[in-house]
Amino acid sequence: MSLKQTPLYPMHLKYHGKMIEFEGWELPVQYEGMGIIKEHQMVRENAGLFDVSHMGEILITGEKAEAFVQKLICNDVKIMQDGQVLYSPMCYPNGGVVDDLLVYRYNLQKYLLVVNAANVDKDLAWMKENLLEGVKAENVSPEYAQLALQGPKAQDILQTLTDTDLNSLKFFWFNPAVKIAGVECLVSRTGYTGEDGFEIYVQPAEAVFIWEELMRTGGEQLCPVGLGARDSLRFEAKLPLYGQELDQDITPLETGLGFFVKLNTDDFIGKAALVQQKEAGLTRKLVEFSMLGKGIPRSHYEVQKNGVAIGQVTSGMHSPTFKKSIGLALIKIEHSEPGTEIEIIIRDKAVKAMVGTGIFYGKKTKSK
Repeated sequence: MSLKQTPLYPMHLKYHGKMIEFEGWELPVQYEGMGIIKEHQMVRENAGLFDVSHMGEILITGEKAEAFVQKLICNDVKIMQDGQVLYSPMCYPNGGVVDDLLVYRYNLQKYLLVVNAANVDKDLAWMKENLLEGVKAENVSPEYAQLALQGPKAQDILQTLTDTDLNSLKFFWFNPAVKIAGVECLVSRTGYTGEDGFEIYVQPAEAVFIWEELMRTGGEQLCPVGLGARDSLRFEAKLPLYGQELDQDITPLETGLGFFVKLNTDDFIGKAALVQQKEAGLTRKLVEFSMLGKGIPRSHYEVQKNGVAIGQVTSGMHSPTFKKSIGLALIKIEHSEPGTEIEIIIRDKAVKAMVGTGIFYGKKTKSK
């Protein structure tokens, strides 16, 4: 089966991206002349440009669109205003996670749901299975290319190309009609790096032009960024990744996303199970840890305490910013206190680590 290519594929070739398979797509893991660490540092210090066109977009329309989106997600849709973006898990009846997604509200009858690339078909099937009468759920992913411009210099670079005052665009809000170099785009102040920045939705035919205009304007302050640094940046900012921190067997409460689960709102799929879990008390919890011994923790490595399995690593790596190995692990709650020593099984060897707090990168997102 041939891999899918995004509208920005020619740019990955032009900028010498090292191409790999990712969820059925052919995408760059890094770019020649930079590499994952340098790309990571550029986003932390200046700015980086990402192709995230593989993400899925599902359009929800109809008179009961608000009620339907509320039924699907754990967060409270009713607090949203037109032009606002909301993050939320979407759960199964047992409280496990179907996907985590962004909700863009155009108005009460129109919402755009941005979902993970690997889950587009599954999510759409789930939505159609639970559809309310008079509501339409449509996969509109082919209508969009998506670029992410992230980093402390992102606003300066983008502002050069648009007359829209970007200071007026607050964190987790969007403007559906921003002209970038004369091309109308949807621009949201969102991202997956822990830095300030924007996600830009544009017609596929205009994607290469927008990419090149941003690269030209950014100059030495901007570089293209591949999947490798995208993962290290989101990890350092302690942002969850579906399939690791979240899946059908992990609830949002267990993985520390209780803030996005509004149990006092209208009924939603999975609410009863999550209420029950909260009342009964969690039996496991996602914790931060630092390695005490030598070794790099990786996703799905077993975690032990005194030789007994207590959970597993969800994400871990040698942090480019902190220059040390850190991780996230879902473990039995009795071992989750900061200061607790645990062991990570790396190549059949138990390596010491310590549970902590405040280990990860403080987000630099712009709220006003």
